[in-house]
Amino acid sequence: MKKIYIYLLFVVIGISPIYSQTTLTQANEAYGQEDYIKAIELYEQTLREQGVSSDLYYNLGNAYYKHNEFAKAILNYERALLLNPGNEDARFNLEMANTHIVDKIDPVGKFFLSVWIDSLRNFLSSNTWAVIGIVSFLLFIGGLYLYLFSKSVKAKKFGFFGGIILFLIAVLANWFAWGLNSKLKARSEAIVFAATVPVKSSPAESGTDLFILHEGTKVSILSKLGDWSEVKISDGNRGWLPSSSIEII
Repeated sequence: MKKIYIYLLFVVIGISPIYSQTTLTQANEAYGQEDYIKAIELYEQTLREQGVSSDLYYNLGNAYYKHNEFAKAILNYERALLLNPGNEDARFNLEMANTHIVDKIDPVGKFFLSVWIDSLRNFLSSNTWAVIGIVSFLLFIGGLYLYLFSKSVKAKKFGFFGGIILFLIAVLANWFAWGLNSKLKARSEAIVFAATVPVKSSPAESGTDLFILHEGTKVSILSKLGDWSEVKISDGNRGWLPSSSIEII
């Protein structure tokens, strides 16, 4: 009887948990049976029904990878990592998918400290960093209370130094959470979906061809003008290409 009430509640609010779960189960079964076209269709359907998630994008990326659609696999792995930068399976498979694309671009070197900070930030999702930030700040308040009102010298020292460390962790965690959340909202990166596309010096067909990009290459979107997008690739080169030739991550 309890299960019936729960089911009716989901139906009233417009959710069909049994059908959605069945769709996902069928998608997993189709993938296991190497019917990747059906798996892709069912994973896409599950995304429409249940909403986005890192795991669903990862599974969809795997199905596209197995079907040799590497640009779509890269897109979905990137989307999985956008939602959960700590998804190491998606990151590994993304590297594998990138070995199948034409463009091999050497990225501009970064200062080692910047690389380390980015790696630390991408270890967890924005929500997890936010929780760490809130908990650390609450513990900092506890340490401050201990420092101000404790009669023990040891307790005061513990509260003082512990409070400083917890405050720094809270600031860092909230900074990471803000950065990841901003990246998620900005959606300023895309994957090239055209087989080949010339990148031009201006947003017009008459612009000079600067270089060629191929399907699967990741670009950063700098600005848009009409049907054109100004993009930059990881080696620092930039130019304009038709917005229809890229898919936003």
